[in-house]
Amino acid sequence: MKSGFVNIVGNPNVGKSTLSNRLVGERLSIVTRKAQTTRKRIMGIVNADDYQIVFSDTPGVLKPNYKMQEAMLSYSKEALKDADVLLYVTDVVEKPDKYDDFLRAVEGLEVPVLVIINKIDLTDQKGLEAIVEYWHEQLPAAEIIPISALHGFNTEGIMKKIVDLLPEAEPYFDRDQLTDRSERFFVTEIIREKILLYYTKEIPYSVEVEVDDFKDYDDHADIHATIHVARESQKGIIIGHAGVAIKKLGIVSRRDIEKFLDKKVNLQLMVKVTKDWRDTDKALKQFGYE
Repeated sequence: MKSGFVNIVGNPNVGKSTLSNRLVGERLSIVTRKAQTTRKRIMGIVNADDYQIVFSDTPGVLKPNYKMQEAMLSYSKEALKDADVLLYVTDVVEKPDKYDDFLRAVEGLEVPVLVIINKIDLTDQKGLEAIVEYWHEQLPAAEIIPISALHGFNTEGIMKKIVDLLPEAEPYFDRDQLTDRSERFFVTEIIREKILLYYTKEIPYSVEVEVDDFKDYDDHADIHATIHVARESQKGIIIGHAGVAIKKLGIVSRRDIEKFLDKKVNLQLMVKVTKDWRDTDKALKQFGYE
């Protein structure tokens, strides 16, 4: 039996979450075009007759400007410590020198490292060859695998390689377990995803969602959630004129939550100003940044 942790790291906007969702075969991480979409470490578990793979999607690596980003970076650093196989995801358009210290830490690992070059559909053969050569120089011991996570090109090759690299071990989780996160967590992520999609400028980055009450019945669920913002002006933007914006947010969020839970959902949203929560230890602990 083979079993192990396959941790996925990389800079923002390189398609880590798209790749992790495709490898797991389920939509565990929210995916948008905006940076910092993934804020916490999310595990997805894949079971087969002869192996268990625990995929771990982490926030994008960036230089922190406030305490929430420090917590996000700590998730990625922690992923270097407990990986049996590390997937370092880059793409054909990013500037690889964004966080050189982290890259040097990856270089020092003793576990197998796969450099995944994503979005190869956005370049030509000559451009791809130059990028591959660059990563051979940066991480000489790593294996380079070009892919398109969005279109599913060569992702099966990653799975085959991972299984070959897994250590012999007993499963870490029950065979029927899909993730380490609760339904409450995924409800907050669905609502936050809609905020990322439907609001602009600084609003999505100043928002945290908290489920206050989750009553699950056989045929429906009653959910009350609070959208925390950092400043009073942001509260008005979330609500919108005559409540139009938050009404739309509630409708689109409820639809996806119903698909996720496979039942009817009564969703109530409220907005609260939690001043400067991204830089407040107490608030970050309350929201699960530990």
